[in-house]
Amino acid sequence: MTSEAFRILRAAGRVPAPWKNGGGVTREIAASPGAAAGAFDWRVSLADVTDDGPFSVFPGVDRTLTVVEGAGMDLMVDGEHHIVDEPYWPHDFPGDVGTGGRLLAGPVVNLNVMYRRDRTRAEVAVVRGTLRLMAPEGGTALAVALEDGAVIDGTDTGLGRYDAVLLHGRTPCVLRTQGYAALITLTGQGPVSR
Repeated sequence: MTSEAFRILRAAGRVPAPWKNGGGVTREIAASPGAAAGAFDWRVSLADVTDDGPFSVFPGVDRTLTVVEGAGMDLMVDGEHHIVDEPYWPHDFPGDVGTGGRLLAGPVVNLNVMYRRDRTRAEVAVVRGTLRLMAPEGGTALAVALEDGAVIDGTDTGLGRYDAVLLHGRTPCVLRTQGYAALITLTGQGPVSR
């Protein structure tokens, strides 16, 4: 397998950026075509949530939030409570309605997947073991190691916590995890930045 089949996105190189509403910081893992000024078709990031408060509003965007560190949150989505306290359990909600979060017991880190519902689709699953990764036709597959100890078969390429592997061609690769990984499958979008 050649390295052209996939790209490794290391956690160590990610720069924290302020949320759209200024209420916290996020570290972008990948986006298409780029997250500048919110002009993305999709974006995957890790968000540090240290205080209660409102979420940024993104018109036409659906979101999947997965708690990867901490006790979780009570989300108030369009006036309805959603207790998100199960680690590694993806939770879908619309990004264009009023949403606020209350921390259940201290800060959390969330894996945040956002996608424009009229341009793309995203599926998020948290898995462990041996995964055969392949991007869908015209789409992208992204696997994010949520714990240390993942390796790409046939290489000496290991993934630490929050490192990711990005596939946008039809050549598969096999990821072996000792811990959990998030698998994000994206369809119907253009070129990927990162």
